[in-house]
Amino acid sequence: MTLRVIGVGPGDPRQITLEAVDAIGVTDVFLLLDKGSRVAQLTAARQEFLDRYAADGHRVVVVDDPPRDRAPDDYEAEVRRWHRARVDALAAAITDSVDDGAACAFLVWGDPALYDSTLRLVDQLVDGADLDLAVEVIPGVTSASALTAAHRIVAHDIGEPVVLTTGRRLAQQTAGAVDAPNQIVMLDSHLTFRETAGLDDEIYWGANLGTPQQILISGRVRDVADQIDEARTRLRAETGWVMDIYLLRRG
Repeated sequence: MTLRVIGVGPGDPRQITLEAVDAIGVTDVFLLLDKGSRVAQLTAARQEFLDRYAADGHRVVVVDDPPRDRAPDDYEAEVRRWHRARVDALAAAITDSVDDGAACAFLVWGDPALYDSTLRLVDQLVDGADLDLAVEVIPGVTSASALTAAHRIVAHDIGEPVVLTTGRRLAQQTAGAVDAPNQIVMLDSHLTFRETAGLDDEIYWGANLGTPQQILISGRVRDVADQIDEARTRLRAETGWVMDIYLLRRG
């Protein structure tokens, strides 16, 4: 049985690669972890990929996403427990719904290698479940590249490094003492840059990239922080979800 992990980019069906289109076209069953009505728009966007590129007769198997504690005392332990529950649910779905010799797939936002847990789940499926799986991974356009393209910028000055990190890691920095000249920050629902950025640091922020609801804001942090906060709150109220990312540049 073939299991594909297909990166489909940040949301715009035009930003999917030709390799991903081909992979979708030869897949029989698509596995979807259902996160409930609050992300109905994301589910509809995934369906648009299938309507455009999947073969006639393909099937979608919806798997209820196990609940997760968003504020645990031990973050890493909770993530491991949640991943294990996801693996068990997915293994049962594959066993019950995918025939031997068929191909199944996950559609992953952005690129599967960048702050996404799907490949870790697949590793556990291969190692721990009683399934004979041949795994294929198809890369996708990252939200980081979509962000810089939307702002029409280079992510760094000549020869400078770029650090990819999370809001949780950014919070560990000393206020005003940015560890790197350019930091691309993901998974930051708390807008941690408000506490860590220096007065003259610049930010290039984007939310729901590649969708009709895309929002872009840029400028010095001290000038646009409130604007970003307000835009993020408004977007969540209107759509039910926010996927945002930003480049923080030392002033």
